[in-house]
Amino acid sequence: MKKSLLFKPIVSLKQFKRTILIMKLTTLMLFLCAFQLLATNGRAQDAVIKLKNTTLNIGELFAAIERQTNYLMVYNSEEVNLAERVSVKEKKQTVADCLNEILEENNLSYEFSNDYIILSKKDGVKVVPPVVLSEVRQTGVVTDQHGEPIIGASVLVKGTTIGTITDLNGGFTVSATKGATLEISYIGYITQEVVCTGKQLKVTLKEDTQSLDEVVVVGFGSQKKVNLTGSVSMVDDKVFASRPVSNATQMLQGTIPGLNITGGNGTSMNDANKINVRGIATIGEGSTGAPLILIDGMEGDLNSVNPQDIENVSVLKDAASSSIYGSRAPFGVILITTKSGSAGRVVVNYNNNFRWASANNLPTPMNSYEYALYLRDADANGGKASAIFTPDKIDMIKRRMEGEDLPSLLLLPDNPNRFGDGIGYGIANENHYDLTFKDNVFSHDHNFSIKGGNERVNYYVSVNYSDEKGLLRFNQESRRRITSTSKLSAKLTDWVTLKVTNRFTTQKFSEPIGKDSYKNFWKRLAMWPNNPLYDPNGNMVDGTPAAHMANEGTSTTNQKWFYQQYQIELEPIKNWKTFIDFNYRYTNTESKDVRKLFYIKAVDNKTTYLAKAASSDAYVQEERDSDYYINFNAYTQYSKTFKEKHNFKIMAGFQLEQQKLGDITARRDGLIMDTSASLDVTSGLSYDGKTVVPTVGGKYNDWAIAGFFGRLNYDYRGRYLAEVNMRYDGTSRFRKGNRWGFFPSVSLGWNIAREGFFENFVDVMGNLKLRASYGELGNQNTSGYYPTYRIVPVKVTSGNWLVNGAQPTISSEPALIDPMLTWETIKNWNFGVDISMLSNRLTGSFDYYIRDTKNMVGPAPELPDVFGFGVPKQNNTNLRTMGFELMLSWRDVKNGFSYGLTATLADSRTKITAYPNDTKSLSTYRTGQWMGEIWGFETIGIAKTDEEMNQHLASLPNGGQNNLGSKWAAGDIMYRDLDGDGKISKGEGTADAPGDMKIIGNDLPRYAFGLTLDAAWKGVDVRAFFQGVLKRDYFIESSSSDKYLSRMMWGACGTIYNSVGLANHLDYFRNAEDHELGQNLDAYYPRPLFDNKLKNQQTQTRYLEDASYVRLKNLQLGYTLPVGLVSKWGISNLRVYVSGENLFTLTKLSDTFDPETIDAGVGGLAYPISRTWSVGLNVSF
Repeated sequence: MKKSLLFKPIVSLKQFKRTILIMKLTTLMLFLCAFQLLATNGRAQDAVIKLKNTTLNIGELFAAIERQTNYLMVYNSEEVNLAERVSVKEKKQTVADCLNEILEENNLSYEFSNDYIILSKKDGVKVVPPVVLSEVRQTGVVTDQHGEPIIGASVLVKGTTIGTITDLNGGFTVSATKGATLEISYIGYITQEVVCTGKQLKVTLKEDTQSLDEVVVVGFGSQKKVNLTGSVSMVDDKVFASRPVSNATQMLQGTIPGLNITGGNGTSMNDANKINVRGIATIGEGSTGAPLILIDGMEGDLNSVNPQDIENVSVLKDAASSSIYGSRAPFGVILITTKSGSAGRVVVNYNNNFRWASANNLPTPMNSYEYALYLRDADANGGKASAIFTPDKIDMIKRRMEGEDLPSLLLLPDNPNRFGDGIGYGIANENHYDLTFKDNVFSHDHNFSIKGGNERVNYYVSVNYSDEKGLLRFNQESRRRITSTSKLSAKLTDWVTLKVTNRFTTQKFSEPIGKDSYKNFWKRLAMWPNNPLYDPNGNMVDGTPAAHMANEGTSTTNQKWFYQQYQIELEPIKNWKTFIDFNYRYTNTESKDVRKLFYIKAVDNKTTYLAKAASSDAYVQEERDSDYYINFNAYTQYSKTFKEKHNFKIMAGFQLEQQKLGDITARRDGLIMDTSASLDVTSGLSYDGKTVVPTVGGKYNDWAIAGFFGRLNYDYRGRYLAEVNMRYDGTSRFRKGNRWGFFPSVSLGWNIAREGFFENFVDVMGNLKLRASYGELGNQNTSGYYPTYRIVPVKVTSGNWLVNGAQPTISSEPALIDPMLTWETIKNWNFGVDISMLSNRLTGSFDYYIRDTKNMVGPAPELPDVFGFGVPKQNNTNLRTMGFELMLSWRDVKNGFSYGLTATLADSRTKITAYPNDTKSLSTYRTGQWMGEIWGFETIGIAKTDEEMNQHLASLPNGGQNNLGSKWAAGDIMYRDLDGDGKISKGEGTADAPGDMKIIGNDLPRYAFGLTLDAAWKGVDVRAFFQGVLKRDYFIESSSSDKYLSRMMWGACGTIYNSVGLANHLDYFRNAEDHELGQNLDAYYPRPLFDNKLKNQQTQTRYLEDASYVRLKNLQLGYTLPVGLVSKWGISNLRVYVSGENLFTLTKLSDTFDPETIDAGVGGLAYPISRTWSVGLNVSF
């Protein structure tokens, strides 16, 4: 197929790989050179210093040496005149040459001793380093702004591990070199540095409240928070420190209002979470609404980042803040900034995490006796006797549960050497959830980092190892990840800085292949407790989920991410900066499925049989996926202040992105040996010796986008604020004429607290800022890379006939596509207010937004069948999302006790404003619909007698409830006739004629909140984080792909083989007084039935569930050991902690479901969330 790309590929694949090799070698050389430079600066006699002038005084020379090297000058002040003017030949020379040149004529000599350059008269007394002569016993008192002593404050000699903590009176004593710098710090206060004088010091620490000068990361730069006019939220690494989670996505859940993180597909512990910003983004066919995720300015995968490397996270939520990224970010941006090096002493950090996890909320199944009675009753209510649970079998199950010595599995009547199948002949009492999931699993993480540098070169290097085990008992899942990061910043000249980042992640995940049919996996966990896991001989039995996971093979996925980033920063003129970025990412995924045949053993332990419920295929399937991504950015910015009140900043730039993807898949049947399984170790035969044609497939895709962007910021004395953004994008995903789009945004702000009339209130309210913004964006994020082209499907050897004895390759006519499909357009309004009060103790923000998504791809109006094709999709669908976000934070310190509270609340609703559904059918979207609507019947109740049901049916003279089912009796549901037509029906199934249905609820989560409480005193810190949803309705409705999708809600449905039995289903209607489980006329559930029409299980008010919840997401307790103690061990900081995750939940939702995972998995059930306890330490040297 010929593709019309935006531009031709930048380089060929061969040239591309060669370029990457050169980049890797260049990076290696840069690091070697940089560390050599660091080492050189550490040897003062060889280090090169640069002086501003050739004429200067001796004091200026000494200051330059101390500033540009790691050495201190030691001398007798009576022998050295610091004010004396001297001259040097060159501005740039080594320390040794410089000292030799100026000291000779002053009759001075020098020598290097450890970290000192010691000066002395050639004929005088040699000066002894200050470590011997100038060490003093420094005392002092540390208080807060109110004069109260601070107990337990850290007092550390800067650049060493020598230190102590303050006593009950705030006092301290520490031995230090006279003139050394002391760092005084305490949680909740700003760290202060003082000079050691030998005299009593009085240090006053100021409270570290959220400063108005806080810098927030935004698109292609950063801004002071006080000057922001767009909607941006930021959290730092303190918010999610020490949480026992495996990836950064889980750490962010509930921490930022408007950032919604929910479960993924729910089929595996390796499933990625779903992320959206501000609710539903699009319902357009083939388009996606996920936010753009940038890691240090480059698109990346959150799962590839070491969580310990993250320094802060910014979320750009409105068009004014995200429009700088254009069509790549129509629905928000998540900016991840990782840690970097800094000038100063080398800091080495090690932290770990050891954790024990268990499934948080597993359903409770019926026991075998209850299950047998339940399904027997379902058969009886349908007018027949149970073929599986006969009276004799029920009796045997009961007797065995009471302790009688009976085998768990009976023999086949006609074959004494073979056990019967577990369903028909099992009389065990198994809890398949307990058999499938472990009680506790152990995982651990380790992280090592080192950072340091000087004013010209700094670096950060980290390595992380994570070993996480899954909850499954057999063929246990495992995820091992190694992440390494290296960041280097080198100031090549006074106006040129080079930054290089390398990040490599490798992850291996394995899980049992026996649960690949996830629907059946969850269904069978709640079925057939009489089916034993082991037969009387101790061999696994067919039919249980645990047995199939243990015996059917393993699926393994190996992923590798390699990120490489280069940035050159140029500042030839003060305040004029130019940035040139080149980013490269390579991702490789290798997957292998090895499926084995599951054989069961006969009574003699020798004869084997292929398990009936197992797959009859044994094969090897391998897949290779590659992803090459390159990104080039070039942008320049200039800032200028006029008359000390008009502040301007302008930026303009260009961005280019290109991605190439490819995959190849092959499968071959007939696994010969599973110890070293590969495609070569297969026979190409089925289990019964028939030839199976191998399956081979593969494809390549690529796309590109180019964009020009600009931004203008203005503020008048921080009082009146304005920002304008512009982006002009072109994408390869659309054809000429629809390829380019212009996306502007504007935002305004007014900081009332900067007005003259507000001066008297500044002490109470330091910041009161109103914000408003409007912007337009386009969405080029389509699930297909060529949405405007018809793709002809080709199926190899798939014909239903033979040609020369073989199945031919076939093709078919693809659906018609409108070549004029173009951008979805997004219009975004945002109104906000920011406050800070009481010396920044109380801070908050509020945003209200409206987001219109227009021109989404939807179905076209129907044409007569004579047309012969489906009508091509068109840009004809619109929706509007509205909502608000609130954040309030209080932070204070009293007498050394710091505490804080942060609360977030967010809500959004989405309404479809245009959709081609003229009949207003309820089976699809329609204009005016609120997303998440649940339509259903109003329930009167369960008829307790046949007479009550007959009276109800008599009140419906025009058909009763026959549209829903027949044979109505005691124990069945009575529905209310809302339209008064004398019958219960769904009418025409439209909004205008819904029959007796009405809107009974909405299943979208409303009022998502987070609450963080923290406190610290004397090194002890405690933190609790609550998260939840305050309003949500829930009902599992049947789908076209699975009529019995709601089985976990109802229990018995359809047939006995589609039914489950959980403990809560025991509250079902029983009218027999002598029933084994007792009569139950006031039951919650109707009588069980094997009913294909599901007459009692219609969507209805009685069984609408409340899925709101509050969960203690994290609780941790930590202790930081006193500096005075750990400094004796060469340690600058040591913290130990214990942490818990998902500790308890308050909800009215049925115990069958978890409110956090009901959107994932199948029928409300997904891979369980873990309740986790962990311990760990964080130590710095």
